[in-house]
Amino acid sequence: MSIYEQTVTTAENQEVSLKEYQGKVLLIVNTATGCGFTPQYKELEAMYEKFHDKGLEIIDIPCNQFAGQTPGTDEEIHEFCTLNYNTRFPQMKKSDVNGEKELPLYTYLKQEKGFEGFGKGPKAMMMSAMLKTIDKDYKNNPAIKWNFTKFLVDREGKVVARFEPTYDMKKVEAAVEELI
Repeated sequence: MSIYEQTVTTAENQEVSLKEYQGKVLLIVNTATGCGFTPQYKELEAMYEKFHDKGLEIIDIPCNQFAGQTPGTDEEIHEFCTLNYNTRFPQMKKSDVNGEKELPLYTYLKQEKGFEGFGKGPKAMMMSAMLKTIDKDYKNNPAIKWNFTKFLVDREGKVVARFEPTYDMKKVEAAVEELI
């Protein structure tokens, strides 16, 4: 199976094949509008502006599975993002990234790149402590742990990296730039 066999649905309920993005560098992100990591939208948009003309596509998939931090409709989410962060990258329909109703795209992404940790620093320690109370075995399963988990896909369609929300966005940008 390939990433290009996957589909996503736009907020307007149109199915889009990821084959349309073949030959591009993809950054696929599950997002939220009311999360401590929501300001990452600003850095994502800056990265999109910097690299879009060179072949970067950011695919934003809002998700409400983590503490109900994306409660609005697809229209309200889009309005929030454009008004507060001037986002221009494609935003898809709010979807699940874990569980019985998870997008098949996320099943594929998690198979390709499992959880490898939160990195170092205070945010990483905080996330680890919080997740231990929710799932004592969280380190040993590939599930998406929180909002703003990012998967980086190269121009050949290979999932090359997974960045947890605690990773410094400068590291994410450096990895993207390396593929551009």
